[in-house]
Amino acid sequence: MASTSTKKPSSVLGTALANVPKSFRTKLISNYLDIKKNSLESRHDAAGLAVAKFCEVTIRLLQNKVHGTFTPFGTKIDNFADECRKLVTSPVANATESERIVLPRALVFLYTMRNKRGIGHVGGDVDANAIDIAAMSRTSDWIVCELIRINHGLSLEEAQDIVDGLAVRQLPTIWEVAGKKRVLKDGLTAKDQALLLLYSCADSAVLFEDLCDWVEYSNPGVFKSKVIQPLHKLRLLEFDRQTESITLSPKGVQYVESSLL
Repeated sequence: MASTSTKKPSSVLGTALANVPKSFRTKLISNYLDIKKNSLESRHDAAGLAVAKFCEVTIRLLQNKVHGTFTPFGTKIDNFADECRKLVTSPVANATESERIVLPRALVFLYTMRNKRGIGHVGGDVDANAIDIAAMSRTSDWIVCELIRINHGLSLEEAQDIVDGLAVRQLPTIWEVAGKKRVLKDGLTAKDQALLLLYSCADSAVLFEDLCDWVEYSNPGVFKSKVIQPLHKLRLLEFDRQTESITLSPKGVQYVESSLL
């Protein structure tokens, strides 16, 4: 594996995808890194939304290469699978076989996983989970590797080395294990740990009992009076005393993103 670069992941990918038009390249890299970041932090819904955006950009890139024109950004693609099918059945032109056939089929899988596994939708038939997101994350890795291979003249192994060497493969801040969550960042107070854990569950409330267990606070009563209630008073979180559930506030989100991540 290639050694980890001191460059930012966006600059590494920017160089590797330099032959991709900038109007596509910037959006592609931004959404790909969002997939990786949110996957590492177990923010499944956020990762799923980034997957959708990644697919929307990539199909436009392929349309441009295969057809010479593409659906304008801001214009909805009504039937994603049909648009991919048009790429697969298009006459051989300047595009490679991968751009016409293989990549569109990978996009259909990725987009279908995102739409059919309860991600980003209320009342989905199956709840999004870590395995689903891991599959989507790895598929997006392959798509980026293939785009690097095609546009940079590298082998797939060399492209994989670039992706594997990105700083985005850093130690995750939150580790999910055996149905629990643990903060892996050292030196944080119980208050900051609680906020960081709530941030990883930003799309849902967390039971007080679970949060206390995740922080490994020995006395629940003290945890409530010394940690949760002061944060509630500062409006960094909302503590519902009736349901004993806790939700991170927009102010709490801003604090975590500016001070802890």
